[in-house]
Amino acid sequence: MKTFEQMIDGYRNFRAGDWHEERERWAELAEGQSPQVMVISCSDSRVDPAQILDVAPGEIFVVRNVAALVPPFETTPGRHGVSAAVEFAVQFLKVKEILVMGHGLCGGCKAALTQDLHGNEIGEGGFVAHWVDMLDEAREPIAAQLGTDGREAELAMELEAVKVSLANLMTFPYVADKVESGELSLHGGHFAIADGILRVLDETSGEFKPAD
Repeated sequence: MKTFEQMIDGYRNFRAGDWHEERERWAELAEGQSPQVMVISCSDSRVDPAQILDVAPGEIFVVRNVAALVPPFETTPGRHGVSAAVEFAVQFLKVKEILVMGHGLCGGCKAALTQDLHGNEIGEGGFVAHWVDMLDEAREPIAAQLGTDGREAELAMELEAVKVSLANLMTFPYVADKVESGELSLHGGHFAIADGILRVLDETSGEFKPAD
């Protein structure tokens, strides 16, 4: 894996290569952004949405966090990073679509399933535990049917987490209004690291189907 210094070398290659060759495009982006799609994905180093979706700079507005989760709409004091990103994308950038993209072998979803970090102190997993506890309700039927160990249960948790985030998005009044008016569409997806397949949520069946 590359070190920071090696990444700086990579920047120099980018500056001399792609950036220079697409100078006109970067000059256009310097004037502002107008992406049509927002992507909410996991912070996991293996699942870069720009790479998976093969998009150029300026084409997607991205927020990444542990397990690609969207909390429900709240007005309580606090630092609501994901909510701020959703607000900015929907109300100011006026994106037309939002994709919540989970992925295989997600550590955050596994933590939600096993609850191994629940009760841990801050700095020892407490932040992660409190973040993924928004999946506690979704976890219960999965744990009852499949247990909390094994790939089948983990996959079920990963897919359900996408559905939870989509449902939470609809608790934002301005998201719900635009979905109902047809100005905004919500999508769910799951990228399998091992086989490279992106599965997209079918709204009618509630199942995830390969995008191939």
